Amino acid sequence: MNSLSSQTKKILILVLILAVPGFLYYLLTQKGKNRYKPLPFYGPKEVAKTGHRFHGKYIPDTIYHKIGDFRLTNQLGEQITPKDFEYKIFVVNFFYTHGPVVCDAMRNNIDRLAGAFRKNRMVKFVSITVDPDRDSVAALRAYAKPLGYPASKWMFLTGDTTSTYKLARNGFLVDAVKTDDEFIFSNKLILIDAEKRIRGYYDGTSIAEVARLNDEIKVQIAEELRKIKAPD
Repeated sequence: MNSLSSQTKKILILVLILAVPGFLYYLLTQKGKNRYKPLPFYGPKEVAKTGHRFHGKYIPDTIYHKIGDFRLTNQLGEQITPKDFEYKIFVVNFFYTHGPVVCDAMRNNIDRLAGAFRKNRMVKFVSITVDPDRDSVAALRAYAKPLGYPASKWMFLTGDTTSTYKLARNGFLVDAVKTDDEFIFSNKLILIDAEKRIRGYYDGTSIAEVARLNDEIKVQIAEELRKIKAPD
């Protein structure tokens, strides 16, 4: 009897694990209703010369920070630019293949996220090396291979240090610098929306923070779908 009760509990837990994310997604997207609070925007903002009316009141538009242009190379030797992320949500982190424990923790947590969104073509993952001298295309390909994701889902990118560090600081607004033989870089996972704006920062070594990112990716998916469905 106790064995049967234990088995029933396990089945119920499994059903909840599978059902709750789907139900959450339904609540976020049903008939385009605003059932969620949009994610914040990070970075400098400026007031635009344009505006719109809401309930008869004129509201100036806001210009939010965007990550800007870049040209890097992925693990297949392909040139990657912002055009490769048109209409996509993506999660970015900085790392290096021979890095410390923090790099392994971030990789494992991103692996879980990438697995959860493996079939969703709207979501991509991007890991940018801070040590391009050692992390060649071949090194990145060897690093990515055991993870088992196509480059279209999880990109490992390299480029010269000048452009990479500038992109980190001015684009993603995080630290990335080399001092002697040590690399100083952020352990944040950065959520970017389809318009290349920063929507969230998360500690890439924290299970709780990565779980929050998992949920907020779904919120951002809902926002992007609402924009697609919105009338002209």
